[in-house]
Amino acid sequence: MTPAPPKHPVKRARQLSLDLQTMPAVGREDFYVSAANATAVALIEGWQGWPARKLVLSGPAGSGKTHLAHVWRDLSGAEIIPAGDLPNADIPALAAGHVTIEDAGIIAGNSAAEEALFHLHNLVLAEGHSLLITARAAPSHWPLILPDLASRMQATPTCTLKEPDDDLLAAVLMKQMGDRQILPTPGTIPYLVRRIPRAFGEAGRVVALLDQIALERRRPVTRALAAEVLDKLGL
Repeated sequence: MTPAPPKHPVKRARQLSLDLQTMPAVGREDFYVSAANATAVALIEGWQGWPARKLVLSGPAGSGKTHLAHVWRDLSGAEIIPAGDLPNADIPALAAGHVTIEDAGIIAGNSAAEEALFHLHNLVLAEGHSLLITARAAPSHWPLILPDLASRMQATPTCTLKEPDDDLLAAVLMKQMGDRQILPTPGTIPYLVRRIPRAFGEAGRVVALLDQIALERRRPVTRALAAEVLDKLGL
């Protein structure tokens, strides 16, 4: 007897496609260098020369902080931990090697997380290892409540990733589409670069809606579809 076909094969295939399409590529070869991020890339690649063996990377969402943290992990073998996970982390175990703390600015006002970062900072450096910290703003803008942590963070060299120029915006759009396995038709990306704000977050919004509509309609990502998406987003 021939088994009955699954009730929702199309829906399941589409879900699997969505899961795969949002896996980002985070290797060094996937990171486009421009004037907006060249200094940060040079610092990551030359990490063994960091003053006091520590660095803060700041910049807006989507600017490449997490990508560069993964590049540094590949270079140094560092552990990566979200700042919000610090209160439950094994600080001595983390301090046994190089460490990246992601999105550190969000812990301001959380006494347990601030204490954990303070002790991790001191122990990592005491053990002779290096510390990379990412955040949306420079440490001087974090409303920290622990004075000793605030002084250490503000004394940490900081490199800020800037909003993209045209070349970087085009590269960001291409990468985000590539992460989602989108193959835009010729002219689509230049059209978008000329029209969307110079902000990483806007590029992400545009690509996400392009992907959603293209999947729903089973059609390619074209300049016409891009124009429709920009109209929907009010851009």
